[in-house]
Amino acid sequence: MAKKRISNREARRIAQERMGRLFDLALVEAREGRIDRSRRYVTLARRIGMRTNTPMPRDRPYCKECMAPLHPGTNCQVRLRSDRVVMHCLSCGAVRRVPYLREKRERDEQGKEKGTDSEGKRA
Repeated sequence: MAKKRISNREARRIAQERMGRLFDLALVEAREGRIDRSRRYVTLARRIGMRTNTPMPRDRPYCKECMAPLHPGTNCQVRLRSDRVVMHCLSCGAVRRVPYLREKRERDEQGKEKGTDSEGKRA
């Protein structure tokens, strides 16, 4: 009997669920100090994503150098710069910079509504 084939859409949905579950497990293990196991979970999630052509979840940060899930205060340091979030991995020392333009854009729009420009000067 022939094996039932699932669609690509269904495969991606299943992959996203499994990747999310693996990231949850990785964070739990990282908090408890088992970094090797948490790295294994992130690596498995990444391999699932590559196999199904599914992007990694954006709301789950991980170090691209050592594959450790980044949990602020436990194994990473987070700083806010002028237009980006800077995350330092404390395991390997890698730096990840993520722009936060949406928040900055909203702040500028609120300033324009009040009659000020982006530098805070009156129009």
